[in-house]
Amino acid sequence: MDKLYAMQTFVRVAEAGSFTAVADQLQVDRSAITRQISALEKHLAAKLITRSTRSLTLTAAGAAYLEKCRLILNLVDATESSLTAQGAQVRGRVRLALPLSFGLERVMPALLDFMRLQPNLELLLTMSDERSNLIEEGLDLAIRVTANLHPSDILRKLGECVLRTVASPAYLAKHGTPTHPQELLHHECLLYASTSSAQWAFSINGEVKAVAVRGRLIANNGLALLAANAAGMGISVQPDFLAEPFLVRQEVVEILAGFAPPPLGIYAVLPSNRYIPHRVAVLIDYLAHALR
Repeated sequence: MDKLYAMQTFVRVAEAGSFTAVADQLQVDRSAITRQISALEKHLAAKLITRSTRSLTLTAAGAAYLEKCRLILNLVDATESSLTAQGAQVRGRVRLALPLSFGLERVMPALLDFMRLQPNLELLLTMSDERSNLIEEGLDLAIRVTANLHPSDILRKLGECVLRTVASPAYLAKHGTPTHPQELLHHECLLYASTSSAQWAFSINGEVKAVAVRGRLIANNGLALLAANAAGMGISVQPDFLAEPFLVRQEVVEILAGFAPPPLGIYAVLPSNRYIPHRVAVLIDYLAHALR
């Protein structure tokens, strides 16, 4: 039995949750995948996967083995990468987590261009605004747009995005236009569920200060809040990549421009316990250029 190949197959099955899906990916019969996993379990004298008619579930031993397999395979990747000439075609799989809106609007076009340039690369994408645990989820890389970095994050800054405070003309006509951030407490604000919703940060007299806000609508997605903006439901603070189309269509207008919030950083975040494979480093360099 080729242990390294068996580990790779096991990781694929664990991530896909299906023998059939992996067989399709590798263009082999399903029976070849099941025999590979059975042989691995026999070799280890441990059951790794519990099979049912509807799903596959990792056993406790399987979950522990999966984490070790990922570390070993990552080390193999790093060793091979050290021998790969710069500029050569990259190959293999990159597991990447993207924030939903920013991922769709800005990162996906760059990723598709990158895949055209690198035909031997495989991308496994997770789209979510929730903070990913890269190690537990077996991710190679995550893109985050944030002002709140975790002390343990290993990252590279790719750029920044400007924040704009926006409201619809109809809302402002009915409720008036605030001329100072402190006035927002008397307005209906549209809030992000994933942040500290009670306060927004603004630049006031050369300093970043927290301003109290209130609101009845809370969502974990900027496009949902912008839809409420355009419908005249209140005021929100939005990254420019989301707000721009609404501003161009004049569905919303920018207010409090002289008190612009500090920009958000765009970061590539890496798992702390791994070497960086060549394909991941090349992808980060490409995204840094594309998102600059």
